[in-house]
This record gives sequence, structure tokens and C-alpha cells, in this order.
Amino acid sequence: MCERDNLEAWGRQGGFDWAMNRRRFVAAGALGALAACAPRAEEGAGGLIEEMVSVPSPDGRIDAFFVAPARGRHPAVLTWPDIAGLREAFKVMARRLAAHGHAVLVVNPYYRALAAPQFADFAAFRAQGGFEKVGPWRAALTPDAVMRDATAAVAWLDARDEVDSGRGVGTNGYCMGGPFTVYSAAAVPGRVRAAASLHGGGLVREDDPQSPHRLLDATRAAYLFAIAQNDDAQEPEVKTVLRAAAQAAGVPAQVEVYPADHGWTVIDSPAYDPAAAERAWAAMSALFARL
Repeated sequence: MCERDNLEAWGRQGGFDWAMNRRRFVAAGALGALAACAPRAEEGAGGLIEEMVSVPSPDGRIDAFFVAPARGRHPAVLTWPDIAGLREAFKVMARRLAAHGHAVLVVNPYYRALAAPQFADFAAFRAQGGFEKVGPWRAALTPDAVMRDATAAVAWLDARDEVDSGRGVGTNGYCMGGPFTVYSAAAVPGRVRAAASLHGGGLVREDDPQSPHRLLDATRAAYLFAIAQNDDAQEPEVKTVLRAAAQAAGVPAQVEVYPADHGWTVIDSPAYDPAAAERAWAAMSALFARL
């Protein structure tokens, strides 16, 4: 279940008053299209600006959450949520990343079907038959489709005044979003320079020519592949294949199995593990510091 304490703790770690900010922006979030069309983002607590935005893509318009420091230009990060989609937990996580000096765009991966949020939190996802509901939405997320979306998202970020387009772009992805980080790096190799997959699934698919591990040589990014212990128990070969693929491609990659279960880094996940999540956060932060 989504725990309010987890949300507030993450906010404090980012120098961000989550409780105050949530009250301030809940009304803005309810405005939907008006927020997406607003010419300026509103400055909130912690010296950040944030807004719901609409990103043009060849397949439609991606609704997304954008947050960045209120002043200056900063390296961009493209975030791919887990299977339950763009929701408050990912906004909180994005605010923390923004408070550390990044311009963060969290996309709604299911925009082809319906606007976010599809579920209020992971508890709602489970209670409302989320796995069955998202099946048709996920079917549209082919590697080529994700690459089109990543290309559009990076172009949108580069056009923002808050983004320093002279620095590289980072991308992070959780669960089903893990392989999307590799697709992003392959789609825009000249821009995406760091990619963090947190308990990502489907990174090694031997019968798929577009398996993420086969695309590493088309990228110029440095990688973090943080693997859950129960995922590793089911597919112990994945870590070995990823290490070998990265070495063959000549890209730096940290591949590590964490002593935590799938979903451990997401603050509203039933598997959320604060200590292991902080370890992964530190590794991801070090990766993005290279941008």
C-alpha cells in the first residue's frame, strides 16, 4: 500500500516539503488541460517549478510531469514509470531528483490509451485488477514505439529553458520501464549519456533481435542495472549476459543484484525497502553526476 510516511520522507530528503507542496499542487493537477497548456510552471516549495505538460509525439501527445529547479539550466532526466504508470509516487521521486539539480520529465507510458493517472497508487493498481487492465496498453509499447516517444521527449526537453542542452541527458526506468532506458539511449545516442534500470524486466530476451542487451552497442551511455534478488533467482543468467553485452559494446555498466525484491525502489510499492532504495539512489545519483 502507498505509505504517506514514505512520500514525506522522500520529500524531506530532497529538501522539499511534500505535505505543503501536495496541498498547493493538488488543485493544479485537477485542472488537467489548463495545467498542460500553461505558459509558465508555478514555483513551489524547495525552489522548484513543476507542471503537467503535453509532449508532441508521432503517435499523439504524451501527458507528462515536469519538474526542475526554479533557476538556472540543468541536465535533463527522462523517467519511465513502472507498470502502474505515472502517479503521485513518481512525482515525489522526480521532485527529489530535481532538487539535486536535474530537469525531470516523467512520462505517461500509456498515453495512447488514456491520460494519467490510471491508478492513484500501487495499492489501487492491485485492487483494481491492474495487471489485466494494462495488458492492452502495454501491447502498444513496442521497442520502436518507445524509441519514438523517447526521441520526442528528449527533443521537448532540449527546447526547455530549464534544460542545459550542452550536457547529456539521463534516463531512469522502473520495472517495465527498465528496458525503456536502453531503448531511449539507442533512440537518441548523441544525447542520452546515462541510463539507470531499477529492477527492470525483459532486459535479456534471447529470441528477440530488439532485446535491450543487443542494443547496447548502438548507444553511448553509461549504465546502472540494479537487479532484484527474486528476479535474479528466477533468471540468474541475466546479470552475466548484461555484463558480457556491455563489455562487447564498449559501454560502462554497473550490474548489481540488490538484497531486495522486485519493486524495492518505488516508494508506494509493497516491496519498498528504504535501505536498499537509498543504495540504488546513491548509485543512480553518481551515474547522473556525469551528465
